[in-house]
Amino acid sequence: MPALDAHLPTWADLNQRHPSTALLLGNGASRALWKPFGYFSLFEEAQRVRHKALGVSDQALFKALGSELFEPLLSTLNTTVRANAALAINSTAPLNRYYSIKEALIHAVRAVHLPWPRFPGATRTAINQALRQYRNIYTSNYDLILPWAVAEDTQGFANLFDEQGFFDVRRSQADGIRILHLHGGMHLLKLPDGSTRRRSAEQAELLEGFAVNIPGEVPLFVNESRSEDKLRAIRNSDYLSWSLGQLAREHDGLCLFGQHLDASDQHLLDAIRQARPKHLAIAIRPLSEASIINQKQHFIDRFGDLSQVPLHFFDAASHPLGLAELAIPVPAAQDRRR
Repeated sequence: MPALDAHLPTWADLNQRHPSTALLLGNGASRALWKPFGYFSLFEEAQRVRHKALGVSDQALFKALGSELFEPLLSTLNTTVRANAALAINSTAPLNRYYSIKEALIHAVRAVHLPWPRFPGATRTAINQALRQYRNIYTSNYDLILPWAVAEDTQGFANLFDEQGFFDVRRSQADGIRILHLHGGMHLLKLPDGSTRRRSAEQAELLEGFAVNIPGEVPLFVNESRSEDKLRAIRNSDYLSWSLGQLAREHDGLCLFGQHLDASDQHLLDAIRQARPKHLAIAIRPLSEASIINQKQHFIDRFGDLSQVPLHFFDAASHPLGLAELAIPVPAAQDRRR
């Protein structure tokens, strides 16, 4: 095998020679747009926020379940509250913990998320246009960047949700560009039966009111945790399990942008391995020659068992979603951990 070098073609050059019809986005894509998305763990952020942080009792519940995922814990508390009511058990503790954890989650998300007023219309339009070169777009991000960008012009994008806002697998073959949120999203809600509802709200309200929902529904997104925890949560959701299954059937060229595919996303790597796409086009941030070579080696090691699937690398800054002019300045006075 030849020694790796630091050469990176542009996206335009690579895509002309090896076109990709599908895109898999990771946190690096959101972080390139808004630097505060570079937080390590939402669970840790929820312990540090200045107002309504996770309390000792809240953290004890996460520890008892052996996971740092919010959705399964909130769903469990929801079920407990309903069971107590049915059995006439007079206990307010589960409901108090539900609201406490949910409030900590709200403040943690707002502390790191891009505010709607700071998201320029021109940037939303540029992202909207960049997405249109693909047939399927997969994202492991649960932020609102894609929902906000797509809302600029929904023409040409497939709608996988019915008139009441519920995910309908019968619409999965609808014409148009499909966007699949592999880890859910802040615009999605999970019902007790595992079904998924998309919130209908003005774009500016999606962030401020993402956790305002009717009893029995919880925000559907899978935050940072171990891959096995994420996969368990995915299997308990109709929409998430279907979306991961679609990635496992992606046979044409697949572009990875801002997606590191480390151990916490082993389930995504396994889905790609099952799909065996025609080729992989992988975005690399050219920080230094040594960094480029290290990043290339990382992906070669991760996909080492796919000997028949070519890996092509390109300069992330040359991709329409990685252009420097899209980056949104962060106010100097902003305290990310307020």
